Amino acid sequence: MKILLTILLIITSCLGSAPARETTYTTGIYEGIGQGLRGNIHLRLQMSSAGIVDIEITEHREAAYPGLAAMEELLEMVLETGSTDLDAISGATFSSRGFLEAVEDALGKAAVAKHMQ
Repeated sequence: MKILLTILLIITSCLGSAPARETTYTTGIYEGIGQGLRGNIHLRLQMSSAGIVDIEITEHREAAYPGLAAMEELLEMVLETGSTDLDAISGATFSSRGFLEAVEDALGKAAVAKHMQ
């Protein structure tokens, strides 16, 4: 068994890795949808060549507090960091996850994969 694993490791290391991918985004306005606690969260995301420019929550059924408050806090954090790799806000987990899911949905529509050389 150890010999088989050793051979497998040698073979896979000799194959090399696949070309790396870098994601770039097309400038424009994109809509995204995510599942919140009380229903779908809809938003509009504006992209430029530099990254996310603006996010507008266009429709939701979340309570003003803590749901909407958490989404607004996350909105600011996404704009500041340019990332959706954020933790959910305590007490508004489903609203937080739904908002981040909607941002990811919009980013997916704006994404263009390029092969790095």
